[in-house]
Amino acid sequence: MPVFKTGQLAFYLQNAYVKDWIDNTMLFLEVDDVDRYWNELVALNLPAKYAGVRLTPIRVDHWGRECFLHDPSGILWHFGEFF
Repeated sequence: MPVFKTGQLAFYLQNAYVKDWIDNTMLFLEVDDVDRYWNELVALNLPAKYAGVRLTPIRVDHWGRECFLHDPSGILWHFGEFF
């Protein structure tokens, strides 16, 4: 089972693909500094390494700021910082 670790956060990824689940999944990670996470995501150059990966720059909303990562399977990741 692949493990993704960043700081004190870890994800255990199952080797499975269920289209209905993937097409309806988004994950929100509250972060302390969305600018730092954005810069780290850009530095990884994921769109060049994996087909289907997209990054959406930081946007500001009434509750805070967030950026987005569409992973290779289609899951939408939100990296957000509350005001």
